[in-house]
Amino acid sequence: MDIDHDTAMLGFTMAPVGLVVTRERIITACNDEFCSMFGYRQADMMGKMMSMLYPSTREFVETGRLGREGLMKTGRYMDERIMRKQDGTLFWCRARGHTADRANPFSKCVWSFADLSDARPVVELTARERQVAMLLVQGQVTKDIARSLNLSPRTIEIYRGNLLKKFGVRNGTELLAALSGAM
Repeated sequence: MDIDHDTAMLGFTMAPVGLVVTRERIITACNDEFCSMFGYRQADMMGKMMSMLYPSTREFVETGRLGREGLMKTGRYMDERIMRKQDGTLFWCRARGHTADRANPFSKCVWSFADLSDARPVVELTARERQVAMLLVQGQVTKDIARSLNLSPRTIEIYRGNLLKKFGVRNGTELLAALSGAM
């Protein structure tokens, strides 16, 4: 079934999730929902690096490293992460991406973003705690997280302990429930 250009554009523009097309992590197209989610006008986003939407440059770089690995393996990547709105507010969102070229994964990508704020409030976390939380939500265990972040498993356990305290939970199961918005 062929879809005409006007129908395709309508679907992109009015999609109920945030959609963005990037080249080398630079925004080349985005829909109304994406702009609304982050609090920007479309004109303020076009041609800008996605880094403007991350809590820190370090998180932009680290998430990019993890995303590149996933895109190269399967052509797809998904995670749940904390992002930053124009006004500085942090919020949880689900990001899913597809690349047009697995050998050069950031050359042309399409991403969807869904705001998870209603189910998952943001707790004050350090950048590293946010990274550990993001990987925990993906189902990674301590050893895998340590390997991904080039840290020792003991260091990851310290971060997990900090997360337990900050979320006011007693164990890993409760922590995952809190991180996933089930509590």
